[in-house]
Amino acid sequence: MYQINISIVKKILVIAIVITTITCCLSIEASSENVSDGVIADTGIYRELKLFSDVVSVIQSSYVREATPQELIYGAISGMLSGLDSYSQFMPPDTYKEMQVDTKGEFGGIGIVIGIRNGLLIIISPIEDTPGDRAGIKAGDIIAEINGKSTRKLTLMEAVKKLRGPKGTRVSIGIAREGEKELLRFDIVREVIKIKNIKNAGVLDDNIGYVRIVHFNQKVVHELKEEISSLLGKKIDGLIVDVRGNPGGLLGACVKVTDLFLPKGKLIVSTKGRKKGQNITFVSQTSALYPMDMPLVVLINEGSASASEIFASAMQDWRRGIILGTKSFGKGSVQTVIPLSDGSGIRLTTAKYYTPKGRCIDEVGLIPDVTLEMTKEEKVKLFEARLKAIENKDKAKHSILTGDKQLQSAIRIIKAARIIRQSLKL
Repeated sequence: MYQINISIVKKILVIAIVITTITCCLSIEASSENVSDGVIADTGIYRELKLFSDVVSVIQSSYVREATPQELIYGAISGMLSGLDSYSQFMPPDTYKEMQVDTKGEFGGIGIVIGIRNGLLIIISPIEDTPGDRAGIKAGDIIAEINGKSTRKLTLMEAVKKLRGPKGTRVSIGIAREGEKELLRFDIVREVIKIKNIKNAGVLDDNIGYVRIVHFNQKVVHELKEEISSLLGKKIDGLIVDVRGNPGGLLGACVKVTDLFLPKGKLIVSTKGRKKGQNITFVSQTSALYPMDMPLVVLINEGSASASEIFASAMQDWRRGIILGTKSFGKGSVQTVIPLSDGSGIRLTTAKYYTPKGRCIDEVGLIPDVTLEMTKEEKVKLFEARLKAIENKDKAKHSILTGDKQLQSAIRIIKAARIIRQSLKL
C-alpha cells in the first residue's frame, strides 16, 4: 500500500464536506463530530474518500512530476462539479474574478452568449450589433476551436476567459454549423461590449406596438415601463414583445417585467430544489401596466433562453398572449455562485425553474402556440437588414419590409384578435 499524504486528504475531506452542506447563500457551521456522524455517514462520502485518498497517494508517489496539493484539490473539485451537469463548475480565483465582470454591464469580447450542451460549447445567442453578430455567428452554432485549439475539454468559464480580452485584440474561432461539412473560420476583433436591454420600440402599422427585449438586467424594468407608457400614449391597441435571441439575465428583473403583463396575485415562476430554502414562488405584485383586454403576441426562437423563457412561459400558461416562433433553447435551471475562502468560487445548480402550470423546460425548451420556422435565406435577409438599419423609430418597420415573416404573422394575429374583441363588445 502506498503512503497516504494525510494533510492533502484532510484538505480534500474538508472541501467535500463544505460542498455537500452548502445550500444557496446559507452556510452551516458544524463540529467535526456532527459532520462525521451526519453528512458523511449518511451520504457515503467517508467510505468513498478511501478510494479518493488511494488515488491521491498513487499520484504523489508515481506521477511523472510532483503535483502540488492545490493542483490536486482544484482538479478534484473541478471534476466533481463538471460531472454533475453542464452548468455546475469550479472557478479558480482568476476565473471567478473574470465571471464577476458580467455584473458591470460591459466587457471586452466578441458579443456572444454561450452554454454547454451534451459536452459541446454551443452559442445560445449572439448579442446584436457586436463583432460576433456582425461576423455572422448564429444561435445553435457549436464552437469547436478557439485560437486553433479544441474546446472539447473546456469548462464554460474557461471558454469565456479565452473569448474575452482587451479591445482591439483578435480571437480566432472555428464553428461547426448544421448543414456545413467543414468548420467555418472567424477571425474577430474584440470590442467593449455594452449590453442594451430594449431596442426597436415603436408603433407599427394599424396602431400595433412593438418592443424588443434583448437582455434582462436591473435597468430593463424601468426602460420597459417607459416604452409601454409611451406606446399606450400613442393609442396602440395591440402589442408584440420580441424576445428572439434574448439569452436571459437576472431572475428578479424577469419577474418584474412579467409583472407588467399580469394582474396582481398571479404565479410567475417557481423554483424547486432539494432544500426547503430553494423552493421559492414568485407572484405578480402589481396590476398590469399593459391592459389585460388588449391582445399580446410574444416572439421566441432557439436563441431565447432562461429569463426570456420564463417570461414567455408565464404568458402562455395564463393565456395572456400568443407565443409565436420556434422552440426556445431550454435553460431552466438555477445556478448559485458561492465564493470560497481562497478567492475561488463554485457555480452550483441548486434548483430548477417551473412554469405556473408546473412545467420544467430545462433541456426541453418552450414550444410556441404557433410554430413558424424561417428558412436559412430568410434569416440571412433579416440579418442583413438589421445590419444596415440605423437606430431610429422606423427600425422595426424596416424589419417587416425586409421579410420578417414571424413578425408579419404576429401582426395578423393581433389584427384578428382585435376583430374578435370588437365583435364581443357589440
